[in-house]
Amino acid sequence: MLATLLVSVLVITLIAIVLALLMVIADATVGNYGTAKITINGSKELEVQGGQPLLKALNGEGIFIPSACGGRGSCGLCKVAVLEGGGNYLPTELPWISEEEKKNQIRLSCQFKVKNDIAIKIPEELFSVRQFTTKVESLRDLTHDIKEVKLKLVEPTEIDMKAGQFIQFQVPEYELTDEPVYRAYSMASVPSDITHIELEIRLVPNGICTTYVHKHLKEGDTVIVNGPYGEFFLRDSERDIICIAGGSGMAPVKSILLDMADKGSKRKARYFFGARSARDLFLIDEMRELETRMENFKFIPALSEPSPEDKWEGEVGLITDVVGRLTENASESEAYLCGSPGMIDACIKVLRDLGMPDERIYYDKFS
Repeated sequence: MLATLLVSVLVITLIAIVLALLMVIADATVGNYGTAKITINGSKELEVQGGQPLLKALNGEGIFIPSACGGRGSCGLCKVAVLEGGGNYLPTELPWISEEEKKNQIRLSCQFKVKNDIAIKIPEELFSVRQFTTKVESLRDLTHDIKEVKLKLVEPTEIDMKAGQFIQFQVPEYELTDEPVYRAYSMASVPSDITHIELEIRLVPNGICTTYVHKHLKEGDTVIVNGPYGEFFLRDSERDIICIAGGSGMAPVKSILLDMADKGSKRKARYFFGARSARDLFLIDEMRELETRMENFKFIPALSEPSPEDKWEGEVGLITDVVGRLTENASESEAYLCGSPGMIDACIKVLRDLGMPDERIYYDKFS
């Protein structure tokens, strides 16, 4: 009986060892894709380590694809056309890819892994996106949960940006991440200041980047960013402008307005800024100063839940209600919206009801 039991244990142990060895071999062979070639726009060729996400592979070669979520598959920005070698779509890609995009072989580069030679197509302007080494020049608390970060460019020393665009901010390893990660933030700085980048970052509970910025970042620290990115910038026209934002959505709108003031714009512009209570308002003095610099500009802050202590005498209500109440007709205007997806969707509906066509509504949804 004892001998039989020992033999059984020995057999089970040997089976376990064999299975473990098979798993090690599989991991070393199936998971090891060697090197792969990426052909970009039919001309540029890269040789990269196989098995990694396309987004990471391109970043490693100095080609930066915009990704607001830092490659987590939750923003849908990092789309790339994979013309050859794409294979089947992953379930994590499908929520972000339309049927029309499938026909054009669009993939989500943070989810698509380079397992063989592929050919891709990206916008030519992404070749001009650069990585910048910067130093934190100043930090300022704008509200209880929004911090202003002013970065001085070190290498290269100048940036060519359009008002309203964004950069990607690299967070180094610390207790919330075991590897560097990127997050996207709109620039609040005026384009004429080519030696600085200014950001307004709201603290998100357990957010990897926002926690780092609010709890760890100090003046003098080195910060790596890349950019600029984005199509959220002021169009060249003479139409009246309606800007709507909330929270840290202030950043790109502020950049657009500062740029208009710098250029002596005469366009009529109204800026509706929504906040819950007075403690969520910021840069009021700066906006009032812009009103003195631009005779056709009006800043309209509104509180949705003012407290008696606020002694608020301005507009009250959801920002969508305030826009609808103070705007008679928007058919000849254009709009720039920045904030949460829910706020932007609600604002788009209001603007449509006021006669504004969809093609003149520009927005930047903060995920």
